[in-house]
Amino acid sequence: MATQAANPAPVEDKKAMARPSVGERLHAAHYKLVLTLYRVFAIAMLYLVLAGILAYAFVMGFYAVSTSWAAPVILSASDEKALAFREQLVTSQQTIEDLKVDSQKLQSGVDEMKKHRAALLALEKPLQQAIAREQAHNRNAGPELATLDNEKKSDNVKTKAVLEQLKELEANINKDLAAGLITKTDAATQLSALNQARSAYTDSKIAEVLLTDNVLDKTTVGTSSLDVLEKQAELRSEAAQLDVAINVAEKQLSEESRQIERLHQAIATAKQSPYYLNAAGGQTLYFAFVPYDNRASAAMGAPIYDCYFNMIACHKVGEVKQIFGGEQDATHPIFKTQIRGFLIQMNLDANESAKSKTIFLGRKPLLF
Repeated sequence: MATQAANPAPVEDKKAMARPSVGERLHAAHYKLVLTLYRVFAIAMLYLVLAGILAYAFVMGFYAVSTSWAAPVILSASDEKALAFREQLVTSQQTIEDLKVDSQKLQSGVDEMKKHRAALLALEKPLQQAIAREQAHNRNAGPELATLDNEKKSDNVKTKAVLEQLKELEANINKDLAAGLITKTDAATQLSALNQARSAYTDSKIAEVLLTDNVLDKTTVGTSSLDVLEKQAELRSEAAQLDVAINVAEKQLSEESRQIERLHQAIATAKQSPYYLNAAGGQTLYFAFVPYDNRASAAMGAPIYDCYFNMIACHKVGEVKQIFGGEQDATHPIFKTQIRGFLIQMNLDANESAKSKTIFLGRKPLLF
C-alpha cells in the first residue's frame, strides 16, 4: 500500500513541469499581438496602396475625359516673353515713325519734281512755237535774201568796173596837179571822193559776204538751229528723267504706305495678345491655358471654379474676362506631356486661385 500511495506524486510533478510559466504565457501573448498587428498593418497598407492606385487611376481617367479644366498662368511685366513682346512693339512703332518721316520726304520730293516737270513742259510749247516761227520766217526770208545777194553781187561787179575807170581818173588828177592845172585842194577833194568810192565798194563786198551768211542761215540747218534743237532735246530728256524718278518715288511711297498699314495691322493684332495687356499695363495679370479639346467650356463670362485636391469641394472664384486666339504650347499639369491650346484672361475674386494646378470652367467637375 505504501508503494501505491507513493506513485501519484511523480504524475503531478510531470503535469507541473508541462504547464507554461507566466513569462512564457506573456511572451506568447505578445507574439500573438505583434502578429495580429502586423497582419492588420499589412492589410491596411494593402488597402491604402489599392486605394492610392484607384485614386491615381481615377485622377488620370478624370483628366483624360474632362473637358472643362484649364491651367492658371500668372504673367507679369518682368516676364521674358512680356519683355520681348514690349521690345518688338517698340521696334514696330519706331519703324512706323521712321517710315512716316521717309514718306513725308518722298512726298515732298515728288511734289517738287512734279513742279519742275510742269515748268519744263510749260517751256516746251513756247520753244516749239518759236522754232516754228523761225522756220517759217527762214522759209520766207531765205529766198528773198538769196535774190538780194545775187543783186548785191551784180552791183559789186558793176561797182568794180566803175572803180577800174576811177583809176584812170585818179591818174589824170595827179597829172593835172603836176602840171599845175588844179590846186592841191581840188586834187585832195577829188582823190578823197575816189577813196570814198573804193571804201563803199569794200563795204559792199563785206555786206555781200554777210548777206551770204544770212542766206546760209536761213536756207540750211546751221549750228544755231542745232543748238536750239539740242536745248529742246535736253528739255524733253530731263522731263522724261523726272517722269522716271517720279514713278519710282511714287512706287516707293506706295510700298512704304502699305508697309505702314501692315505694321498697324500687326500692332492691332498684337493688342489682342495677353502679352500686350501685360506689357501695356505693367501689372500682374491672371490667365489660364485652355487645351483645344476644352474649347467649348471657355466662353466670355463663364464661371471659374477652384477645387481642393484638383477636383473636389469646388467653389466659384471668378469668371472668364477675355479669350485670346493665338496658339500657345504648354505642359499638361497632370500627364506632363506637351499640349496645344490658347489663353484666356481670368477675373478672379481670390488671386490665390491663380496658383492652383488646375481650375475648371463653366461648371463644377464632379457636381459637388
